Amino acid sequence: MDRLQNLPACLAFGFGGLLLSSCAGGPVEGSDAANLLAGDSPTQWPVHGGTHAEARFSPLDEINADNVHRLGLAWSFDTGMDRGHEATPIMVDGTLYTTGSWSVVFAVDARTGERRWSWDPQVDRERGRLACCDVVNRGVAVSEGKVFVGILDGRLAALDAESGEVVWEVVTVDQSKDYTITGAPRVVDGKVIIGNGGAEYGVRGYVSAYDIDTGELVWRTYIVPGDPSEPFESPAIEAAAATWTGNWWEYGGGGTAWDGMAYDPELDLLYIGTGNGSPWNQQIRSPEGGDNLYLSSIIALRPSTGELVWHYQTTPGETWDYTATQPIILADLEIDGEPRQVLMQAPKNGFFYVLDRTNGEFISAEAYVPINWATGVDLETGRPIEVPESRYLEHPIYVQPGPLGGHNWHPMSFNPETGLVYIPAQVNNSAYAHQEDFEYQTGVWNTGQGEAENPRGERIEPSGHLLAWDPVAQEERWRVEYDDMWNGGTLTTAGNLVFHGTSDWRFVAYRADTGEKLWEIAPPSGVIGGPISYELDGTQYIAVMAGWGGVYGLRTGGRGSTGQLLVFRLDGSTPLDAAAPSNVTRPAPSPIPVAATDETVAEGEALYARWCASCHGADAVGGGVIPDLRYAEPDVYDQFEQIARDGTRAQRGMPTFAAWLSSEEVNSIRAYVLTSRAEISEP
Repeated sequence: MDRLQNLPACLAFGFGGLLLSSCAGGPVEGSDAANLLAGDSPTQWPVHGGTHAEARFSPLDEINADNVHRLGLAWSFDTGMDRGHEATPIMVDGTLYTTGSWSVVFAVDARTGERRWSWDPQVDRERGRLACCDVVNRGVAVSEGKVFVGILDGRLAALDAESGEVVWEVVTVDQSKDYTITGAPRVVDGKVIIGNGGAEYGVRGYVSAYDIDTGELVWRTYIVPGDPSEPFESPAIEAAAATWTGNWWEYGGGGTAWDGMAYDPELDLLYIGTGNGSPWNQQIRSPEGGDNLYLSSIIALRPSTGELVWHYQTTPGETWDYTATQPIILADLEIDGEPRQVLMQAPKNGFFYVLDRTNGEFISAEAYVPINWATGVDLETGRPIEVPESRYLEHPIYVQPGPLGGHNWHPMSFNPETGLVYIPAQVNNSAYAHQEDFEYQTGVWNTGQGEAENPRGERIEPSGHLLAWDPVAQEERWRVEYDDMWNGGTLTTAGNLVFHGTSDWRFVAYRADTGEKLWEIAPPSGVIGGPISYELDGTQYIAVMAGWGGVYGLRTGGRGSTGQLLVFRLDGSTPLDAAAPSNVTRPAPSPIPVAATDETVAEGEALYARWCASCHGADAVGGGVIPDLRYAEPDVYDQFEQIARDGTRAQRGMPTFAAWLSSEEVNSIRAYVLTSRAEISEP
């Protein structure tokens, strides 16, 4: 491989290299990147990000800033599923291919919304307990007459695009371990590329490539080193092992590649974003420190072999769940008067990165949201300038961003005409504390986070905004503030538009150059997936998945609507199901008496934080698709032990905790939740 002959230099180079300061500039006119961005099929949406560059830019302009106010619903398709819908649809040859929850695939006529076929992989519902953030799926890949989907339980399937029949199916993970797949596969060079998730559960991340025709494994690239007593899989992994200490392999290591990818066909490089450590807390995972390669990194692989060509680590020695799995965008920009082939990412850690995608050289990075864990990125080394206290070695501390990040999986987009990147940005923080009594356990989250008693700093109220970011000047151009933090992906078009969905049931169009709101509609549920645009018979369409079941329930006390594929065109006149009014708040629950001592409630609070908060929400404040336990029906509290220890709701994805929680401990959690309920109950 190209750079492994000089691997130590490559490893150091990944953090720094050529230093170029950002100055006035923008997209390079007439460059090869124009083809990379526009693609060969501008009227279709053939791959996840529109093209392999993943810019989510449509060159179509029939719908534009002057007429977008005429946009109306052309048709809608109901998936019949009421869990999260996060997919970006694919449109090829007049058919839209998308997914619902539980990895179910749908093929829909792109003109009429008529269902052509659907395929249910029949995932064991108990597997849902391992899905860190609901049983979602972010979409399919389509190539050579086949539809490829990664399945929650670790399978990869190829379906006939015309009929939906299974062509081949393989298991990509050791299903005895707690791997999951929620991300969309990519097809590159005749191979289907798929990663996996599950770092919190103690797995070792990797990326696999399968033959597009047969499903045979072509190569597998591990992201973090395994047991050093066994042979290393590659020189790159052997070099990475030198940056780890302790017995990290006993905890899995993490580094799962569960979302962001991009591909440059001219350079023949496949770019992969990698995940957090397992456990999060580096004091446990790698007690003597070290960079812990290749966690929280962007790695460039040769797609024919999976060999590492270069890497850049955004958060060396990560200890905050600062993944770099966020979307990756390729573009050509003029920087310091010179054309550069760049890669851009806004990972969880709060910095927006611009790298040279030919070799991984660091170009620039600036904070795109408020942060307090670092003061900047060193321009000579490309490494973050950390605030030492933020590593919570001795004291709990509020760190910003928290584990949800300054930007999560929600797709961002780049418009080569405005030169701006449109980011669904998040402002949040979280208390981090070292867990002194950590013991690795299978089947549950292993973060290494202990009780954060009297953390330094203050907790902030989470919020979100749509951010227009200049990647050359590395500064904000405009923003639109939102009350809710967890908002959807973006699409930008040659019509000077940015489309953005929100978790509070809105789908909005803004002027791409100024941020002026031009159009808004209220779907019957939250919109957090990635919109697309396509053209059929001379008509431009905008399509997006809607469906975040728990948002409706959180606001109104209702169960929520099922997911829908919504498709819009100019002068569309199909009625849209009415959304719940956004100013309706959920009625306070009636109080339920609880007889428990302060000590029992305090014990329940600590147990809840350790075992329940990752799904049901910190401080017993729930949201999204997982129930807020404070608002449960009275009989649910009577069934707490059966639900938590006997698995009576396992088929809904609720974990069974009999191996970890005693009856007395479940009762302590119940007492804490009921006490929290009383705090918001009507007098």
